[in-house]
Amino acid sequence: MSRGSLNRRDLLKGALALGGGGLIVGAGGGAVVAKSSKLSSKNTPTPYTSMFRRPPVLLPVAEGVDEQGPYQKYRLTQKAGKASILPGLSTAMAGYNGIFPGPTIRVPRGTRSEVRIANALTVNRLNGRPFSTVTHLHGSASLPQYDGYANDHTTPGHCKTYRYPNWQQARTLWYHDHNHRTTAENAYVGLAGMYHLVDEYEQAQLPQGEFDVPIVVNDMAFKSDGSVDFDDDSHEGFMGDVILVNGVPWPKMRVKPRVYRFRILVSSVSRSFRWQLSTGDPFHVVATDGGLTPKVAAVTTLRHSSGERYEVLIDFRKYRTGQKIELRNLSNKNNEDFRNTDKVMQFEVVADSGAPDPYQIPSTLDAGPVPWANRGALDVMKLKPEMATARRTVRVERKHGLWTVNGETWDDVERSGFRRVLSNPKPYDVEIWDLVNESGGWFHPVHIHLVDGMLLSRNNTSGRKPYAWENGPKDVFYLGENETASVIMQFTTGDGNDGGRYMLHCHNLVHEDNDMMIQFAVGDLDGNDPIEADPAYADHEPEQPVGYAPSRPLGT
Repeated sequence: MSRGSLNRRDLLKGALALGGGGLIVGAGGGAVVAKSSKLSSKNTPTPYTSMFRRPPVLLPVAEGVDEQGPYQKYRLTQKAGKASILPGLSTAMAGYNGIFPGPTIRVPRGTRSEVRIANALTVNRLNGRPFSTVTHLHGSASLPQYDGYANDHTTPGHCKTYRYPNWQQARTLWYHDHNHRTTAENAYVGLAGMYHLVDEYEQAQLPQGEFDVPIVVNDMAFKSDGSVDFDDDSHEGFMGDVILVNGVPWPKMRVKPRVYRFRILVSSVSRSFRWQLSTGDPFHVVATDGGLTPKVAAVTTLRHSSGERYEVLIDFRKYRTGQKIELRNLSNKNNEDFRNTDKVMQFEVVADSGAPDPYQIPSTLDAGPVPWANRGALDVMKLKPEMATARRTVRVERKHGLWTVNGETWDDVERSGFRRVLSNPKPYDVEIWDLVNESGGWFHPVHIHLVDGMLLSRNNTSGRKPYAWENGPKDVFYLGENETASVIMQFTTGDGNDGGRYMLHCHNLVHEDNDMMIQFAVGDLDGNDPIEADPAYADHEPEQPVGYAPSRPLGT
C-alpha cells in the first residue's frame, strides 16, 4: 500500500496493532514514523475543552539610542521546564525561558536588537547527549555569525549574544533551534518561539493589539507518563497524534464580532497542514513569510508546511453570538493522520459591548519603501526574470539512502572545511533558482536563509502560476510530490554587510538532520565567518529576571 493511499482507518488499525505506540509507514522506498500517544482515557485531551492562550510578550532588559540608532536588549535562557498540556499530567520540555512556545519578541523596524541566549540545559532526554544548541532567527537578514549556522554550537554552560539588524519590512519571524544533527529533537521538545518585526505600514493597514493573534501549530505524541514520544530512527520524518496551538491541545478561543488577524506558524517537525474553516468562509491572506502581500487573496483552503508563516484575516462579524466555528485541517498527501488531526482549534463568538467594528478588509496592501534602495535593492515582488544574472537548479532527492541537495549533503560541506557552496553571487545580484523535487513520494519545504524570494511559477514545464495564497515574499517553498518551484530573489545584505555563507535546507527537520542541507555564499566567502567571527562563550552570570507584557484575558 502506498503512503498516499493509506487512510485514517488503516492507520488506526496499525496503531492499535502496535499497542497504541504507532507505526512506520513506507512510501517512495522509505518510512515515516507516525505515533499515537500511549495515554489513558483520563489523560487524553478532548478537542475544544482547553482555553486558547497567547505566548507572553518578552520585555527588553535595556533599550536606548546610541550612535547607530535605537536598540533593544533581550535575555533568553534555554532551560528545562514543565508544561501543562495533558489532563492530570505534566510534560518535561526544553524551552526558551523554560516555556513552550518561547516568549514572543516584538521589535520596531529600524531598532537593532541584541538577544543574549544562555544554554542552561544539561542532557537531551531524547538522545542522552549534552544538549548543544544553535539559535536561528528564521526570516532575518542577519550576518552569518548571528544566523544560526548549524555548526555554531552553544554547549551547556555557555551563551551567545545574537545581534539582529531588523531593517527589513514588517513580518512574522520565528526563532528556533538549528543545531546540526539534533534540530528536529531540540525543536520538538520546545525550542521555538515567535518574533514580530513591526512598522507603521502594517500597523496602519492590519488589525492590532487584541485582534493581532499569534498561532504556533505543531503535532506531538506522548508516553503514558506525559513525557514526549519521539522517534526519527527511520530518518524519514515524524508525526504525532495531538495537535497543539500555542502549546494547548485543540483549544477554544473566544472571539468578538470583529476582524481578527492571525499570524499562523507551523513549527511541526514533519507534518504539513491544509486549513479550512468549518463554515466554508474564506481566509484573507495579507502576509507571507517576508511580510505584506501586494494583493489580498481570499481563499477557502491554504496549504501550509513547517517553517512557513501566513497571516490571514478572519471576519467574525458575520456570525451570531454563541456560534462556534472550527479551524480544520484537511491534511495533504504524505501526511499520516489520526482520529483528531483533522481538527485544530475552535472559535466561539461572544458579545462585544463596544461599537461595531468599522474595519474594511483591503484588496491591496503597501509594505512601504524598499530598504537599501539607494544601494540597488529592489522590491522582491517586482523582480523580473530578465534581471537575473544566473539561473540555477536546486534538486532535492533521496540518493543512496541519503537526503541530498544536488547530490550533496552537509557532510560534504563539513569535509570541504565549510567552503563548498552552491553559488556565490555578489551583493544585490538577482538569480532564479528552480527548486526541483525528485524524491518520489515525499514533499519538502525548502528554506533559503538570508533572502526573500518571489515564486514565478510551479512545475515550470507547464508554467503553472503560484497558488493564490503564496503571492507574497517567501523564504520557505513547499515542494509537493514531484513539484518544481521557480523562485527569483535578490541577495540584499544591507548596509555594511559584505555577506558570507548561509544555509539552504529542507524544513522537514528530520530530513535536515539527515542530511538535506548545503550552503551558498554572498560576496566574500571568507567574510563574517559563521563559526569563528563571534562564537559562544562561557556563561558566568547568574540568570537575570525578565519581564513580560501584561497578559490578555483567558481564551482571547
